[in-house]
Amino acid sequence: MQNGLFESSAGIEPLAARMRPASLDEYVGQGHLVGPGKPLRRAVEQGQLHSMILWGPPGVGKTTFARLLANLSELSFETLSAVLSGVKDIREVVERARYRKQSEGRDTLLFVDEVHRFNKSQQDAFLPHIEEGTFIFVGATTENPSFELNSALLSRTRVYVLRNLEEPDLVALLQRALTDTQGLAGSLQVPDRVLELIASAAGGDGRRALNILEVGADLAEPDEQGRLTLGERQLEQVLQSSLRRFDKGGDVFYDQISALHKSVRGSDPDASLYWMCRMLDGGCDPVYVARRLVRIASEDIGNADPRALRLSLDAWDTQERLGSPEGELALAQAVVYLALAPKSNAVYNAFNQCMADIRKDPDHDVPVHLRNAPTSLMKSLGHGDEYRYAHDEPDALAAGEVYLPDAIRNRRYYHPVGRGLEIKLAEKRAWIDARNEGSDRKR
Repeated sequence: MQNGLFESSAGIEPLAARMRPASLDEYVGQGHLVGPGKPLRRAVEQGQLHSMILWGPPGVGKTTFARLLANLSELSFETLSAVLSGVKDIREVVERARYRKQSEGRDTLLFVDEVHRFNKSQQDAFLPHIEEGTFIFVGATTENPSFELNSALLSRTRVYVLRNLEEPDLVALLQRALTDTQGLAGSLQVPDRVLELIASAAGGDGRRALNILEVGADLAEPDEQGRLTLGERQLEQVLQSSLRRFDKGGDVFYDQISALHKSVRGSDPDASLYWMCRMLDGGCDPVYVARRLVRIASEDIGNADPRALRLSLDAWDTQERLGSPEGELALAQAVVYLALAPKSNAVYNAFNQCMADIRKDPDHDVPVHLRNAPTSLMKSLGHGDEYRYAHDEPDALAAGEVYLPDAIRNRRYYHPVGRGLEIKLAEKRAWIDARNEGSDRKR
């Protein structure tokens, strides 16, 4: 069997390995899978474990979960890394599992890390053994199984999606490490504020959170009562960044967000990249940055370059799929594109003005010709009469038709700017206006 993920060459397990959960109740996060009454939890408790694919970003506990399943089901645990292993290694694992089953009557759980890195023939090598029950197959992947795994393998397994750990989950994990006899067992004092900073810096990665805590323990100093304490200053040394400069609840946090937003709006790609990196280096959740970029794409670029919104969403999706640090490069790509894209706040202004008018104006009736007429009574009341179906008109434009309530029929909200694609949109609007003005069917 290959060495476990957390086994060191010196034989001393790091904190992340020592804190492996012994029960599903100790397993942090993923309540949607293993919470009370959930199907996967029931399968484990009823001894009906099945082959599966665990899909999720790094550090959410895929390896830990596989080990826990093996322990709870009293299975031998074998592991392969798709990065380091080949068909020969698969054959050897199969032989050991068969021997164990035949001679000892003991079943095996085979955990395959980064299973998406196996090619088609390597993935196919598992199929007959999964069907024969030679072992319970548990594959782990950070990539979308629909794209990266063979349909034959997917048809023989169930896919479970593991999510990034939330900060409360990470704080709970750190607190258990501070009190558990397998962990630090009361040897270290850590203020709640520092635990929160560690959880924030870990970016949803439980393994990273425990590693930060363990390294920080070596730098801890006695407090006034002589208790060994990990403070913010020592934590800053661990992270090699000044966490005080990036206080999630403080003014500096909002100052840096403001600086990022204004740098993109001001079309400065270097400053935009700098402030984004400052935020990431200070422990900001990359997903928060992704959300801000999506907002900027709509507020400050809008229809001047609609690709900005799509690129921002793609960057967010990449960050969710890959995690840090790989996903952060996609955020960098997006922020530079947004900074250099043509700018327009026309949609932003139109939306705000329209919402303001709706809140202060009376509720105008829908014009009769635009109303739905699903019943004979409504038809008799004239609902939908004289409505002109645009696709039946020249150029798919019912020139002269009015779609706003009569009281505000001439109101304008959207005013395209003379930049980017909105130049073309302004030309299209001027053409529509001219057709409406010249129509002899003007309502």
